[in-house]
Amino acid sequence: MFILLSAAVPWAILSDLQLDRPLLDDRLLKPGFIAACLGLLLVYFASDGLRLYYTLRALGYRIPAAAQTRLVFINILISNVTPMATGGGLAQIWYLRHQGVHVGAATAATTLRTLLAVCFIFLPTPFLLMFLEPLRNSALGEQLAVYLALFAFIYVGAFALLIFKMRWMLKLADGLIALLHRIKLISAEKKPRLHFALRREMLRFRAALKAFMRGNLRYRLLALFFTGLFLLSLFSFPALLLWGLEYEVNYLLTLGLLVVTTFVMYFAPTPGAAGVAEAVFGLFFSAMLQSGDLVLTILLWRFLTIHLGMLIGLPVTLHSLFKGALSRA
Repeated sequence: MFILLSAAVPWAILSDLQLDRPLLDDRLLKPGFIAACLGLLLVYFASDGLRLYYTLRALGYRIPAAAQTRLVFINILISNVTPMATGGGLAQIWYLRHQGVHVGAATAATTLRTLLAVCFIFLPTPFLLMFLEPLRNSALGEQLAVYLALFAFIYVGAFALLIFKMRWMLKLADGLIALLHRIKLISAEKKPRLHFALRREMLRFRAALKAFMRGNLRYRLLALFFTGLFLLSLFSFPALLLWGLEYEVNYLLTLGLLVVTTFVMYFAPTPGAAGVAEAVFGLFFSAMLQSGDLVLTILLWRFLTIHLGMLIGLPVTLHSLFKGALSRA
């Protein structure tokens, strides 16, 4: 499913093209470009691991560097074969538990890791949608961009209430569940279970945040720094590809477009946002690239940021599962 959806958009573009040259461009085989790709990949994977590592340190836990490295690729694989990346967090908790991290601390660390990234992405998104000219003039249309911006504001506001006004959110959750029950969208049997699950997750979130804020200031700042560095490296791949294809690169513009692309990907129901990511990227960058170069950029962008990590993650995950099965035997 992931592979089919990822290939659908590039294939749809290619089917309408009459290319008079190979899809792979010789300009991307130059030593300088390859060296730049390897350097950016190193920063990308290393910062991904270090953002969780220092979140764990702030919570009072430490795991070996080798285990942390394996966890990076396990998470990339599992989160991209499950809808809305739901499996990534569970895989990380499972792996951290086997590294001696308490389940509560592992849950807190993965929750905070996601929250920090969400803050970096969601806070600027409304302003980018409303004021970044290529987005306002894209096929999304200005009106839809405003709706997406409003949704991002609401999402960020909900997080703010969750942090600063937990009681309000608990009352809002109770009211929402009661409304769903009255209009018969949930049964009387499911109502208490849903009520308990929502309260439990909100209280877990608050406990995780409190534990993080009590942690060492140095580790908290490093967790923030490496989260920012990870996202910056992630958003820099399209600019690097455009540079390799000898386009004039507006770096800040490509960063802004990738922030919004990633924002949309967070809500994609497909595994790893497959299909959705390629479609949104193609929509935003179509005015900047020739059609053949657009297809190549989409394919390489997804390969470098997702597929390469998944290819590494597959044997790493199988080895970890096999090793865990042997230890229980």
